[in-house]
Amino acid sequence: MGDKANAHPGAAGRATAADHPASIRNVVLVGHSGSGKTTLVEALALTAGAVNRAGRVEDGGTVSDYDDIEHRQQRSVQLSLVPVEWDGIKVNIIDTPGYADFVGELRAGLRAADAALFVVSASDEVDGSTRMVWEECAAVGMPRAIVVTHLESARAGFEEMTQICAQAFGGDDPDAVLPLHLPLHGPQAPDGHAPVTGLTGLLSQKLFDYASGERKESEPGPEQLPGIEEARNRLIEGIIAESEDETLMDRYLGGEKIDIKTLVQDLERAVARGAFFPVLAAAPAAEGARQGIGTVELLELITGGFPTPLEREAPAVTTVDGRARELTPCDPGGPLVAEVVKTTSDPYVGRVSLVRVFSGTLRPDETVHVSGHGLADRGHEDHDVDERIGALSAPFGKQQRLLTQAIAGDLACVAKLSRAETGDTLSAKDDPLLMEPWQMPDPLLPLAIQAHSKADEDKLSQGLGRLVAEDPTMRLEQNQDTHQVVLWCLGEAHADVALERLRSRYGVQVDVVPYRVSLRETFADRAAGRGRHVKQSGGHGQFAICEIEIEPLPGGSGIEFVDKVVGGAVPRQFIPSVEKGIRTQAARGIAAGHPLVDIRVTLLDGKAHSVDSSDAAFQTAGALALREAAAGAKIHLLEPVAEVTVLVGDDYVGAVMSDLSGRRGRVVGTEQLSTGRTLVRAEVPEIEIGRYAVDLRSLSHGTARFDRSYVRHEPMPQQVADRVREQTVDVA
Repeated sequence: MGDKANAHPGAAGRATAADHPASIRNVVLVGHSGSGKTTLVEALALTAGAVNRAGRVEDGGTVSDYDDIEHRQQRSVQLSLVPVEWDGIKVNIIDTPGYADFVGELRAGLRAADAALFVVSASDEVDGSTRMVWEECAAVGMPRAIVVTHLESARAGFEEMTQICAQAFGGDDPDAVLPLHLPLHGPQAPDGHAPVTGLTGLLSQKLFDYASGERKESEPGPEQLPGIEEARNRLIEGIIAESEDETLMDRYLGGEKIDIKTLVQDLERAVARGAFFPVLAAAPAAEGARQGIGTVELLELITGGFPTPLEREAPAVTTVDGRARELTPCDPGGPLVAEVVKTTSDPYVGRVSLVRVFSGTLRPDETVHVSGHGLADRGHEDHDVDERIGALSAPFGKQQRLLTQAIAGDLACVAKLSRAETGDTLSAKDDPLLMEPWQMPDPLLPLAIQAHSKADEDKLSQGLGRLVAEDPTMRLEQNQDTHQVVLWCLGEAHADVALERLRSRYGVQVDVVPYRVSLRETFADRAAGRGRHVKQSGGHGQFAICEIEIEPLPGGSGIEFVDKVVGGAVPRQFIPSVEKGIRTQAARGIAAGHPLVDIRVTLLDGKAHSVDSSDAAFQTAGALALREAAAGAKIHLLEPVAEVTVLVGDDYVGAVMSDLSGRRGRVVGTEQLSTGRTLVRAEVPEIEIGRYAVDLRSLSHGTARFDRSYVRHEPMPQQVADRVREQTVDVA
């Protein structure tokens, strides 16, 4: 692990198909935007021999050639996979976006990986979203390590950053977060900054100097040993504290010198079971250098300290009808169970699915069963179909390298799965199975769109279908009340990427329009109306008169129709016609064009003609009676109210509650949690929280999250209602 006696036997080049799960490591890189994850991936690929010194693969392109949108926006917006090989081990490096809007890609990466590498910048603090992901990994026992980047910055301080990480990630045991190496500094520059040129191994007490562009090992001088000793002793104590050998601590405290081989083995076991979290340092390779600082040590940690897929329990598996199914973990000879963790559309080969194989072996050109994922509420239909897959390949930048198979524990790209979407399960056609889906964040930022032209309108439906097939964190809504097409996104950046993909990938130009909530209308007091529809134009005319009374009902009552006609003033056969006319008019609205609800309509009297009365005439009379009643009555505009639940750090509780009050919200309760967070519950008008996903992130510095659910419609304050009506008139 970078401290072994015979470190760095050499790189093995680009990855090929693995022949056993024990020779696979799946690691996901986690960190905030700008922490240096993609640069680190490129440095690891360079050290492993997968790219040349110019950072290019043999057949063209670079490992960061993932998406044109990423190049334009200068940030990662999607998960990417870079497989390399080190010492006979295939390492699937999963790079994830650091921006909070793309947390769905991060969750997919966590699902596909068996260990996580948290990348933090020495120039920045550990942000709240990174802490939250750490807690998610801790909840499932995922092994983790920390890499400190940007050591070339004049503000950088590895020792200080290690202490910050211990406080942020160590919880009750900060001694479980300790460095394996210390930076080796070169001559001091005129500005006082001494650049990092290598590392000092604390266990081996060796110097690993990268100053020449190649990693060179040497012994420290006598003057360097005292500075190493304190950190080395603390590391040894931290490793022994997590050792499964309960006698080791007593032997160490008794003065026994513990063999380095024993310490390395205990360290690897503690890392693999998620009990110890080593901190490493990394810096990109200098111009012309073959290796970045710390990349050899990092690859050795991944291959030696991170678990194999055999050590991970697969998510719960059932038959498609819901019966539990027990599987041997990661058995290449077992039933096929693979999961689509990412879906992309390629203009030349069509849909490409990145899959993690949890059981069995996936081979090209075989027929598999595709089982759905239960996200129908987000516009993703459930699937239960057979499909013939195309070629299997390993991605590398924009290149795809063909594979003969993908065994349990490995990741591969599958072509020609036209129906499969992210989160779907692939299994044998004669033994269909379904994996429990992973948790996806709920998209809470609405983006109302409409086609820019008639040509775009023809392509919009297909483009939106493909868009949501790729991204399960996006929800497509065809709002029946407002007649808007709404894409629900995780944030503004997520929405921008969606619009850009519609335009550039699917050739659909759309316009963003103001999002409208589903308003309602109701009568504030009793009212009466008379509908008279009498027309004579030769031959059969139209004759229908009805008199109604209206009274308001409690919220949620809908429309109640009561017949109190006596003496046959309105013939029996036409009473349903009156009701139909009233309900049709109520659905269209009576004041501002919003549906009318929560009233009782009583039919009191009317008149009919033996020849000219008809179903259509009495429907019209019913609608006219309702409109006349509304013309002389006070009408309330009802707005939807949501229950909003905010999980926020204690430091921001006051700011969140004040902000909710400013949105006409009513805080109904708070709950103090043991994790230093508070759960705030409030009822807030939906019209006030259209952009709450963006505003809350800014307010809490990315540390809070919220859920919302519809509660009821209630009367809108008069001044707000007047403003909404004015806006409705302006739009019309």
